[in-house]
Amino acid sequence: MVSRATRSPFASWWWTVDRLTLAAIITLMLGGIVLSLAASPPVATRIGLDPFYFVGRHIMYLIPALVLMLAVSLLSPRLIRRSALVVFAISFVLVIMTQFYGAEVKGAHRWIIIAGVNIQPSEFLKPAFVILVAWLFAESAKKPDVPANTIALALLVASVVALVMQPDFGQTMLISLVWGALFFMAGMRMVWVVGLTGVASFGLFSAYYFVPYIARRIKRFLDPASGDTFQIDNSLESFMRGGWFGRGPGEGTVKRILPDSHADFVFAVAAEEFGIVLCLVLVALFAFIVLRALTNAMRNEDPFARFATAGLAILFGAQSAINMSVNLALIPAKGMTLPFISYGGSSMISLAYGMGMLLALMRERPSAEGMASQQRIATAGIPA
Repeated sequence: MVSRATRSPFASWWWTVDRLTLAAIITLMLGGIVLSLAASPPVATRIGLDPFYFVGRHIMYLIPALVLMLAVSLLSPRLIRRSALVVFAISFVLVIMTQFYGAEVKGAHRWIIIAGVNIQPSEFLKPAFVILVAWLFAESAKKPDVPANTIALALLVASVVALVMQPDFGQTMLISLVWGALFFMAGMRMVWVVGLTGVASFGLFSAYYFVPYIARRIKRFLDPASGDTFQIDNSLESFMRGGWFGRGPGEGTVKRILPDSHADFVFAVAAEEFGIVLCLVLVALFAFIVLRALTNAMRNEDPFARFATAGLAILFGAQSAINMSVNLALIPAKGMTLPFISYGGSSMISLAYGMGMLLALMRERPSAEGMASQQRIATAGIPA
């Protein structure tokens, strides 16, 4: 046990970090290993790989992800802002470069190979974008004469344009949702509400009429008979077959026929083999992390920490909700991973970076009044 009297950096971190949130995140990571063991071997075998190929790579990504999360959780708010600026700039350039140098997968250019490693830059752009927007809205709250809101809007437009060029409408929707939520927290006027609603509606209709695969997905969702619903039908069937307590580890069948059972549809595999009870546990873990972070944000007196904590929590919660909703056929299909559960290196590392920043911002820090009081005591020579 680490004593509170110890002055080491680790002791300082241990006694100020939100250990319950940290424990919930690590529990999700461990759960991801278990579900990778359950879901990925049939997928690997089907494409001619070693049965535990994806399991090994999942663990290989998880180790640096855990190290990165803990390292980032040690950072101060100032260093978080600086790191986010660097990460966003690099990610934005790489997102643009995917249009020219990235491989085309299912009609989109979202991946680029750097030093032999396949990277999805948009995954890293998301958490950095949230931090920069939170910083701008915080500056606008403290200094109304600074055009921070205008810069934040320009940042959104630039990011949306870069993502739509790939195209990646899922990530576009996600960052737009977080941006809108933070703008609402910053006290947007009604004219902005009407204007942004109109722009969002125009964007949705444009995507429907000019992007064929978006139109197909929406039509299939509204009218299942209009197209192939093989993955969604089998996903729903897995929930019914699993019941409350599941068919048992290794007894599922959906993972043998779904091509993305280890990634986008791992939640369905969990339902079939471990039951709805485990699914509810996963939902509870995601909800706990999000609600605890939002509660911390409400109590935080620092505008930047408040906006950034809320933004990262909304980003994490929205991504989780989208993945689970697709598995339950509640929204049109969208390729988005379930945080720390689905297979995916870029997703795992970027999520660890985002959660590391969340843990850093949620750490207990003395208030300005408390620091001033301690300074007065020290100046007067009175023992604290």
